[in-house]
Amino acid sequence: MTKRNVLVLLSPILVIAALIVANGFHIPERSAPEPDGTGIERATITHGRLLYSGHCASCHGENLEGEPNWRTRKPNGRLPAPPHDETGHTWHHSDEMLFNLTKYGMAATIDADGYESDMPAFEHTLSDKEIEAVLAFIKDSWPADVQTTQERLNEKR
Repeated sequence: MTKRNVLVLLSPILVIAALIVANGFHIPERSAPEPDGTGIERATITHGRLLYSGHCASCHGENLEGEPNWRTRKPNGRLPAPPHDETGHTWHHSDEMLFNLTKYGMAATIDADGYESDMPAFEHTLSDKEIEAVLAFIKDSWPADVQTTQERLNEKR
């Protein structure tokens, strides 16, 4: 390879290098994650929304509305999936209880011998961080007063 061929090959690289130097090379800073009002990152809530849609919405509703007549037992004796919006009772439970219900299922979490539920355990399906993201998404949908009431339950723990 001749000197001329080497210069022809290198000239685009040299031009780019010169432009970088002339314009001041810098690596843009990553902006800090944008938290919602409770300090939870928007990315976590968005991820939770996607996970909820894929794992929870088929029972609890795409809009967190739950199954119809969720307080009336089905013919098999089990209760329908409750809503997770402010009309349900999800916000009546602490974060720890909600996490355990999601991870281990209803029967393993509540103290009721022989209780049966259609709520599956997600222990082998979702990681702890994914469960927390789903719960962050659900909690983010609640009005501020409901969020405050639910947070008080966490303070008592």
